[in-house]
Amino acid sequence: MIILILIWCTENTIGLLILAQHFLSIINPMNKNISLDFSLFDGFPDMCFLVNESGNIRVLNNSSIKRLDLNGNETEIFFDYVELCDRSQAELLYKESFTSGKSSELETRLFINKNFINVKLTYIPFVGNGLDEKLILITARDISEEKKKEIDLIRFFNVAENTVNPLQITDLSGKMIYVNKAFETASGYTSDELIGKNPRVFGSGKNSSKFWDKMWDTISSGKVWVGEVENLRKNGEPFFTQLLVSPILDKNGKVSGYFGIHRDLTEKRTLERQLIHTQKMESIGTLAAGIAHEVGNPLASISALVQVAQRITTDPFVNEKLGLVKSQVTRISKIIRDLVDFSRPSNYELELTDINKVIHEAVEITKVGTKAKDIVFETDLSNEMPMLPLIADQTQQVFVNILLNAVDAIAEKKKENKVEKISVKSECNGDEVTLTFSDTGMGIKEENLSKVFEPFFTTKKEGRGTGLGLWVSYGIVKSFQGDIKIKSKLNEGTTFIIKLPIS
Repeated sequence: MIILILIWCTENTIGLLILAQHFLSIINPMNKNISLDFSLFDGFPDMCFLVNESGNIRVLNNSSIKRLDLNGNETEIFFDYVELCDRSQAELLYKESFTSGKSSELETRLFINKNFINVKLTYIPFVGNGLDEKLILITARDISEEKKKEIDLIRFFNVAENTVNPLQITDLSGKMIYVNKAFETASGYTSDELIGKNPRVFGSGKNSSKFWDKMWDTISSGKVWVGEVENLRKNGEPFFTQLLVSPILDKNGKVSGYFGIHRDLTEKRTLERQLIHTQKMESIGTLAAGIAHEVGNPLASISALVQVAQRITTDPFVNEKLGLVKSQVTRISKIIRDLVDFSRPSNYELELTDINKVIHEAVEITKVGTKAKDIVFETDLSNEMPMLPLIADQTQQVFVNILLNAVDAIAEKKKENKVEKISVKSECNGDEVTLTFSDTGMGIKEENLSKVFEPFFTTKKEGRGTGLGLWVSYGIVKSFQGDIKIKSKLNEGTTFIIKLPIS
């Protein structure tokens, strides 16, 4: 029984108070000169001291003698061992324990044998127990290992909280018990919305049940699993990650939870799509060149036959219709030439360029699309425009990108009984040229205006836009030492303003 009590007291500091006070009360309650056999505490691993009101150590146990390198008869002031910065607080709590008769605790450091050790001090007052003087039992438990673990935990927490990779920890049933800030950002959910939930809350359903069964079989056996998954953000947008799930093992080697770390693959997937799109455009360029040759010859023959027919017929009606055929043949030929020119690789050489001509060609290319058939294109091009040192095909690419975006913005707008139009204006102002592209489309939300020139940003639905057109256009304009800005209001339209230096 005595051994069990000592074990309990070792694990429970307040148990020392109960044991010591009970021990004092049963030895001889009528004897005013009672003495405590402090050897009772020699078996405790914690340092134990009996200290009087002056702070002098009256008695100490074997653990204290060994740690302080003292003999049992030396008189020491206990607070001389307390770290200087905590000494005032330690003495204040000590005095309060004398006054209130209640125990108190304090974490500090003791300076012992030229080293500091982290300890938890517990003050246990002995009041009214028939002693000749008031004493307090002070226990000092070495918590150095606990502090080390606490510091390691804080370090891990700070690393986890501030890493760019989304992290999550789940229990054995798969419910999330921790997510970091990056996980909140990636998923769009707050930690409060995720804690206690299963990760399937943001699952896309694209991965099969066999896929997840294999994952659970792997991690349940204590092994690490790695795979690529597709999830859905809170707003419904997909995000792709490479997920590594590692089992968390306890000291006995048993799985106690799971740690998951995500590596964002969304940009990689987007780049892959852009590469495929680029290769497709390259193929279109090759095909356009072939089409120009294969279709050009029959068109030339048709044009020649039309001209012959026009010369030999005197019927005004027939002549009118033949003129329409000839104009449409000419239009087809020009469209093919423009496609070939637009898809041809850039020569990256600056040359004096007629900016109005480039605008006109870009408008003609854009008008060919089926979405543009009900849109009115207005151009107001200044006759005083100087020749500018530009790369013509890159400049045309900028204009086509802006015009195609304008066409899409109008196409997305609800049909109304009014004329939808795209206006292009060029003017010369001192030492710079100003080009203005305006449309009557859907417009852009104010919070998205700062993002329109970022790579991969698009407000279009999946598969309808790459998010690279305006980013590329921004880079091209900047390479010419120019500037491009945007003004827009939702449901009122958008205006792009391009300024290019004259010299």
